[in-house]
Amino acid sequence: MKIVRNLFRIIVGIVFIFSGFVKGVDPLGTVYRMQDYFLAFGTEWANDLALPLTIFLCVVEFMLGISLLFNLWIKKSAWVLLPMMTYFTILTFFDAFYNLVADCGCFGDAIKMTNTETFIKNVVLMTMVVPIFLWRRKYRSILRPSGDVLVLASVTILFTGLTLYCLWHLPIIDFRDWKTGTQINKLNDKPMEFFVTYKNRYTGEKEEFLNPNYPWNDSTWLADWIFVSQRVVDPNQDAMTLMIEDTLGNDLAQSILNIPDYHFIAVAYNLDQANVEAMQRLNLLSEDASEAGYSFIGLTGTLPEEIKVYNAETGIDFEFYNSDDVVLKSMIRSNPGLILLKEGVVIKKWHYNDLPEWERVKEKYLN
Repeated sequence: MKIVRNLFRIIVGIVFIFSGFVKGVDPLGTVYRMQDYFLAFGTEWANDLALPLTIFLCVVEFMLGISLLFNLWIKKSAWVLLPMMTYFTILTFFDAFYNLVADCGCFGDAIKMTNTETFIKNVVLMTMVVPIFLWRRKYRSILRPSGDVLVLASVTILFTGLTLYCLWHLPIIDFRDWKTGTQINKLNDKPMEFFVTYKNRYTGEKEEFLNPNYPWNDSTWLADWIFVSQRVVDPNQDAMTLMIEDTLGNDLAQSILNIPDYHFIAVAYNLDQANVEAMQRLNLLSEDASEAGYSFIGLTGTLPEEIKVYNAETGIDFEFYNSDDVVLKSMIRSNPGLILLKEGVVIKKWHYNDLPEWERVKEKYLN
């Protein structure tokens, strides 16, 4: 029984550490998903609470994982673990049956799971969490109680610091499509795949074939098999397609992403909420880039007529194009942020707190 107790403790601990870490290094991604829940439940008034709740959730989840994995203070931690898992199991139950949000983000962007898969995962975890709670007094730490508290307090402080660093800069690990080094203009160019299923009219055996690998040149085969069904697989269905629209509604994405030279994209999913000082710094960078012969544009989800008003009030000179704000939030976790590309490859990304001087960009990246 001791082996089972420790096995449950280790498994749940690893899952909680991983889940807390991947969300903690990308706190804004978790904020966006939490706001999706607020929208689904009609509680948008709570949007301002999404950030502190996200930090609290990630830190508690990571701390519980450390507690379980290293057998620290489990008698107390179990009182947090069980209610937390019960709440999220109930929440994901409603997600699975009513599809409240498209992606609960339980593992951030590191591992994508459907709502049903997430609910099943939580049910499996509950089969271990409940016994851990019942056995909580049987776990014995190698440290004194004060030692357990000191270790967990230290972990809490350090992980909170890491989460805040990733909030004020950029995620230290980027799990999204627009991570540095990605060939962006190749994300959505995979062809659709068509599968057909045939059944043997005599044996009932079924076989599935990928177009165009059909055995139709065999007349004997055709006489024995009958068509059953067809399915289509879109390899791009999980990729977030970027559209860059001008004021006439023309999509310029491919022409811009395929620019052979270095070029800059300033991303501000919402101009009204963008850091004003950072926008001014981007404007200066755009002037230096233009003088050096490099393209510099802005992307925003703000409406064209509102862009004109914003530019007039702030004196921003570089040209803005429209795009979907959800895609822009995925491109860079900063409002505004700056991306350097060349031939469709992401060379570098900057949070608005880390915007470089032009001489630094020219010396380190434009070569």
